[in-house]
Amino acid sequence: MNKAILLKNRPQGKPALSDFKITEIETPKPKVDEILLKTRYVSVDPYLRGRMRDQKSYIPPFQLNKPLESGIIAEVVASNNNNFKEGDFVNGMLQWKKYQTSDGTGLNKVDKNKAPLKAYLGILGLTGLTAYLGLEKIGKPKKGETLLVSGAAGAVGSVVGQIGKIIGCRVVGIAGSDEKINRIKKEFNFDDAINYKTTDDINKAIASKCPEGVDVYFDNVGGEILDAAMQNMNRYGRIINCGAIALYNKTEMPTGPRVEPLLIKNSLLMQGFIVRDFVKDFGPAQKQLATWMAANKLNYLETVVEGFENIPQAFIDLFDGKNKGKMIVEV
Repeated sequence: MNKAILLKNRPQGKPALSDFKITEIETPKPKVDEILLKTRYVSVDPYLRGRMRDQKSYIPPFQLNKPLESGIIAEVVASNNNNFKEGDFVNGMLQWKKYQTSDGTGLNKVDKNKAPLKAYLGILGLTGLTAYLGLEKIGKPKKGETLLVSGAAGAVGSVVGQIGKIIGCRVVGIAGSDEKINRIKKEFNFDDAINYKTTDDINKAIASKCPEGVDVYFDNVGGEILDAAMQNMNRYGRIINCGAIALYNKTEMPTGPRVEPLLIKNSLLMQGFIVRDFVKDFGPAQKQLATWMAANKLNYLETVVEGFENIPQAFIDLFDGKNKGKMIVEV
C-alpha cells in the first residue's frame, strides 16, 4: 500500500495536524531509466515552515493538495537505471510518499557500512554540512575566540559548538531547558550555557557568560536572542544567520532594534546563508566531518519517531522543542 502526505492548508501561526492530509495513492512502476524507491528515513526541519507560505523565497513554496518534500533516505527496490541497482540506498530531496519513482537526478548513494543510514540526514547530511560550512565560510573562528551558539541543543547548534571546541574556541550555548543546558555541557563539551527561559535579562546573561565579548555568533533562532547577542559582539565580530525559528510562526511582520549603528560602530559582518550556497564544498566538508566522527571528536543525538503517518506530528513537535538533536522519522 502506498501513501502520500499532502499540504491541505497553509498554516496560520503554528502548524496543526489539520494542515496535512494523508492519502492512499497507487504505487508507481519505474519506466525506462527510472528507479522505484521505498522511503526508509525522513528528515523534518524547521525551515520547511517557510515553504508552507505562498511567497517567493530561495526555494519554491509547497503547493496545496500536493505532497510535501524533505531530505529522505530511500532504498532502491526496483531499477531500470544502469547507475542504480536493487538494494542501493540513496539520499536526496524526495516527496513524502512511501513509494515513488525517480530518474536518479539529485540522488546520492550512501553506504550503510560506513555510517548508520540516519547519519546521512544528520551529522553527515545537510545538518552537519550547515554547521560546518556556515561556521567555516562566514564565521571564520580562530583559536582563543568566543563562539556563542543559539539553539545549541539542536541538530545544527550542537555540531557548531563541537566544531568550535575542536578549533580551540571558548564556546557558550543558549538553550531552553536545564536538561538541554546539562546536555550541551556534558555531551557536547560546551564551556558554558544559558537557559533563556529562566533568564530575566538575556543581554546581561550573555555579558556574564562571555566576559571578553562575543567574536562569532551562530544564530539559529533570531528574535530577541539575536538582539541581545548583537549588543555583546566584539569589534570585527561575525554573525551567522542560519535560522530564525522564533519568528517562523509569526503572523505579522516582526519588528526589533535597528542594527545599523552596531554594525557600523563595531565593523560587524552579518550574513545569512543556506547550505546549498556552498554545494561545491560538500564533498570536502563531509569528509572532514566523517574524520572527526571516526576520531570520536563529534557526538550527535537523534530523536527517531516511528511511522509514516507520524511525519506531520514530528514536524510540529520541532516548534515545542521536543526533539533531542536531529528529528528523524523511520518509516
